[in-house]
Amino acid sequence: MKKIIKYVIIDILRNKIVLAYTAFLLLISISIFNLEDNSAKGLLSLLNIILIIVPLVSLLFPAIYVYNSSEFLELLVSQPLKRKTIWLSLFWGLAVSMSCAFFVGAGIPILLFQATATGFMMLGAGLILSVIFVALAMLAAVIARDKAKGIGVVILLWLYFSVIFDGLILFILFQFADYPLEKMMVAATAFNPIDLSRILILLKMDVAALMGYTGAIFKDFFGTQMGLIISFLVLVIWMIIPTWLSLRKFKHKDL
Repeated sequence: MKKIIKYVIIDILRNKIVLAYTAFLLLISISIFNLEDNSAKGLLSLLNIILIIVPLVSLLFPAIYVYNSSEFLELLVSQPLKRKTIWLSLFWGLAVSMSCAFFVGAGIPILLFQATATGFMMLGAGLILSVIFVALAMLAAVIARDKAKGIGVVILLWLYFSVIFDGLILFILFQFADYPLEKMMVAATAFNPIDLSRILILLKMDVAALMGYTGAIFKDFFGTQMGLIISFLVLVIWMIIPTWLSLRKFKHKDL
């Protein structure tokens, strides 16, 4: 298993797309921190980029890599190796590689310019989101046999988590504005790891007051130690469930 993980990591870190992704994050991060007089404002500007770019790349690249590695997977399956070992090795190879790319591109500038609790929260959120969306990408790739269809599903997933989900929440809030839905909104964040990460970081920045009464509700829950633990557990579940589903599908898939 270690040999497969090592091979996948080395192969991915040599990839020009991953190198370009790392360089892009590094350039954007350093530029934002240097342009802003206050590094805390730079962190807020960087937040929006991270929550859009990281999920997109962590979905697209792993999905394409899995499709392009079909012959490699067939070779491994023909060897005396368990499918569980093969699939989990591929997952960890992709997860570690994408996490390393994020850490070098955005994590190091964050640690250099804003090594605070908020900075560490953003760093942790970026690493967790990288792993979550790698798991979702592998699930989409193993379900859809056709490469074009699989990439289409991946793009739709990104649109849903980044744009459509927030639109649905706003639609519900406007339609049922006369009802107390704030607590329901807290529960709804569990269904979107991007929104959950955004709220945790914004609360660390002490900008909950700008979110009105809903922000106070979020702060009462997510601002407590129990709220942070529950949020972390929800993000871990987002990593485990897609990985388990993709592993189950891969075990019975006819290659």
